[in-house]
Amino acid sequence: MTIAVRTLDDGAWISVNDSRQVSVSDVWTLSHGVFCECEPAYVLLEGFFGVDVSGSIVVADTVGRCLECGTQDSIDRLPVGRIVDGEFKPYGPEGVQSIVEPNPQPE
Repeated sequence: MTIAVRTLDDGAWISVNDSRQVSVSDVWTLSHGVFCECEPAYVLLEGFFGVDVSGSIVVADTVGRCLECGTQDSIDRLPVGRIVDGEFKPYGPEGVQSIVEPNPQPE
């Protein structure tokens, strides 16, 4: 089954199968070292600039700001949800997240 994912509204939303699912208005909890040295880092997402599906996990490329130390940077491959039986199941931003490493390309 094909899942359509894309960004909408100048990066304010992630759309899954033409339905707005994930917004930049949430504060995400990231594990130590993923974004900054805060443990954990509470990061306000400011915009999505890419979205992809890695296996069954929906990952986003985004920009955010740590509410503790003020670091502003990009985050590559932040898991925002997963596909289960063809349905999108979002991860809650309050759960501690890490990034998803890309699958190695076959040689």
